[in-house]
Amino acid sequence: MVLDMVVTLVALELHREVNCITDFMQECESQLVELKKQKEKGPLYGIPFSIKKAVACKGYDSSCGLLQFHDVLDQEDCVLIQVLKKQGGIPFVKTNIPQALLNYDNSNPVYGQTLNPLNHKKTTGGSSGGEGAMIGGGGSIIGIGSDMGGSLRFPSSFCGICALNPTASRLSVCGTSVPIDGQTGVQIMMGPMAKDVDSLALFMRALLCEDMFRLDPTVPPMPFKEEIYSSSEPLRIGYYDSMSCFPAVPSMRRAIHETKKLLEEAGHTLVAFSPPELEGGVTEMFCKLIFGDGGSAFADQFKGNILDPHQRESVSLLRIPVFAKKCMAFLLKPWRPRLCSLLKALIKSRSVKDLWANQKVQQDYKQEFIAEWKKLKLDVLLCPMLGPAFNIGYPGRLFAAVCYTVLFTILNFPAGVVPVGAVTEDDERQLKNYTSGYNDNWDTLMKKAVESGGGLPLSVQCVALPWQEELCLRFMKEVETLAAAKKRR
Repeated sequence: MVLDMVVTLVALELHREVNCITDFMQECESQLVELKKQKEKGPLYGIPFSIKKAVACKGYDSSCGLLQFHDVLDQEDCVLIQVLKKQGGIPFVKTNIPQALLNYDNSNPVYGQTLNPLNHKKTTGGSSGGEGAMIGGGGSIIGIGSDMGGSLRFPSSFCGICALNPTASRLSVCGTSVPIDGQTGVQIMMGPMAKDVDSLALFMRALLCEDMFRLDPTVPPMPFKEEIYSSSEPLRIGYYDSMSCFPAVPSMRRAIHETKKLLEEAGHTLVAFSPPELEGGVTEMFCKLIFGDGGSAFADQFKGNILDPHQRESVSLLRIPVFAKKCMAFLLKPWRPRLCSLLKALIKSRSVKDLWANQKVQQDYKQEFIAEWKKLKLDVLLCPMLGPAFNIGYPGRLFAAVCYTVLFTILNFPAGVVPVGAVTEDDERQLKNYTSGYNDNWDTLMKKAVESGGGLPLSVQCVALPWQEELCLRFMKEVETLAAAKKRR
């Protein structure tokens, strides 16, 4: 009981500071009492964990900050929560999310804005932002979030923690709220968030068990491959430091090159990798897949709701009539080519045939990406993560910057985030000269979004091919170990 009280008090104190909790789960105390009576102790015995608001837990709502669902209580735990309880874990809080999920800020009209525990002028990222704040601020040691465009990875990057976004279907998603029901072009993933990589591996070991495979037969029965995670063989690692559609800021490029150097010094082979070009751009393909209807289904969720200010710009963009989007795209092309491409992507598919054509482009791109990977004989890939943490209010104005995360959502590759350093004074000076080469106002917005970030964490993405979560984690562990050793020096 003492541990339970300490965990609750620490979480409550953090919540008062940053507003990250939506529900305290009163039954966690009785669950601990029942656990003590059991003869068999699961691998998560007595470990308290936090849960993203969108994940179903019996007796609580997963409303996503939308008023129509605020008091609609879930009738049973989702599969992952059932499995974690069987393994001895104790869910003790649910955490805040952005309204309707599809935003990498973290605010809604029901629960308000969550602040970054490392700097209250910064956002936590989203949509698993409450989890990022809870773990990054020390209120929870591990939690469960979901990801469709970067929702596990943004909060982890912004709050200086680790996360694993698995291949879709490696973990059950039954009982998890999604931004758009029925949409399958871009799949949602469930994944763990924690202070360190070993904790992520512990959760994956616990989840990849017969209980999950039985409760959700759509999940492939693939237990955790311990021999891959514990291997120490040198890796052949591809890397790149930016994306042409939305160039990385100086601090992020530095983080990649310093991590590359550490890996080379540790005996790994680093190979320059250029992601194949995708016609129209990565973010635009993501929009075509997820907003095949032009975004009307997503925008309709806000009818009768108070629209959160941080969703206003993106929802307004989706509500623009098709003809107006076409006209705006034509007129803006000479001055705002990136916005022009985004507007074109938000024009709904004219037919099912058009939607299938977009999905065919996605499939072809995946095969082209894998072919380049195999040509270079890569094991894993080191690449940038959007960051450092944005100032509050800017994510909704820079949706196109999600190219760094949605790339691997489109490909359905497992991708993890590991903090490797912090923003320096020199990074801040170099930021003043940041330019994308497009000479549009997104350059100015990007500089304003990340400015005053001195001391904030910088993270990288570690990527593997589909179904290779253990290799992804093994690579993440290597990066984490090397970065920690450098910090000690």
